[in-house]
Amino acid sequence: MTDEPRSGARAVDRAIGVLNCFQGDDPELTLSELAQRAGLPVSTAHRLTQALVRGGLLEQSPASDRYRVGHGLAALARPALARLGLESAAPHLYALAAGIRITVSVSVMDDRDAVTVFQARPPVHFCHHQVPRPRQSLHASAAGHALLAYSPARRAAADDDLDRVRRTGFASELIETDDPIRSLAVPIVGLGRQVHGALAVQARSARLNSELVRAVVPAMRIAAGRIAPLLQTTDGAAFSAAEFRSR
Repeated sequence: MTDEPRSGARAVDRAIGVLNCFQGDDPELTLSELAQRAGLPVSTAHRLTQALVRGGLLEQSPASDRYRVGHGLAALARPALARLGLESAAPHLYALAAGIRITVSVSVMDDRDAVTVFQARPPVHFCHHQVPRPRQSLHASAAGHALLAYSPARRAAADDDLDRVRRTGFASELIETDDPIRSLAVPIVGLGRQVHGALAVQARSARLNSELVRAVVPAMRIAAGRIAPLLQTTDGAAFSAAEFRSR
């Protein structure tokens, strides 16, 4: 018989569930939206959100009463970013974003998904089309294909998409929407051909046309090469999304 979690542990689990509701495009959520997403009674969601606001992990807009991620989470994340090399890599990522005028993302492999762990937005020409989904299928995304193509377990696999990535050095995906989006990704490969992650960009396909792709991909490759030695744990191994969350 499995022991039920103690009330204190259950409250922590629920608070984590509330925080996880904010994954994605930095949304602002009402209390009822939070309760629905977290699967909690409104009274419980209110009690947890107020505790998280007092702790600085959430903040409440005085104009709309909506909740959003607080500065306290950024302060807690900074040591993990530094330890995993993302803080050192950030200047290169922001320089690339400014140079190509498109948001640059870093994704890592997590089970069957590519999970975005860092984004660098350009100072101009930003639009919401440039923000990838926080979690994408490895087999149905440019970032996922870039990760799989150079994964030791997949190098010998017969797959036309992965063969194309290995041949051209980048992955491309057309996301079919009312305004189609094109996504590009290059692998971040360190010493010993170890894959540390994928560097990706996306924008409206009308803008990210074949001419711009030819200009953007070389800049992405250069940036990936520069940050590859930085994206390591203290023991030199490539990191995963699971490790990023645990830090």
